[in-house]
Amino acid sequence: MQCPKCSGSMELVSYDKIEVDRCTDCGGLWFQPEELRALRDDIWMADYVIDSGDKSAGKKANTQRDYSCPDCNDTMLQESDHEQSHIIYESCPNGHGIYLDAGEFTDIVHKTFWDKFKRAPK
Repeated sequence: MQCPKCSGSMELVSYDKIEVDRCTDCGGLWFQPEELRALRDDIWMADYVIDSGDKSAGKKANTQRDYSCPDCNDTMLQESDHEQSHIIYESCPNGHGIYLDAGEFTDIVHKTFWDKFKRAPK
């Protein structure tokens, strides 16, 4: 599989018997929907093991638009996280997966008091 954002190679990384695809170039993460649901509330070590990419590069990559799902080649949709609306990620319109830029998974699992007040960027 190739990274939907930078076309780098994806490698499998495992945490608690769940395998996630991580780009070897930009550090972006490709989750099957059930993988993200299973890991998003694990604040012990999942973020440290899985989300090892450069957060500043992830923020820069998050400005990219119009790229395709690596499974079906349809244009990915931008969505905001239901618990933290300031986190914008990309998903396949056909349900094949969810793409998080480097640092976004760590942000999802580390909820703070202030996250309740953050708003999605306009």
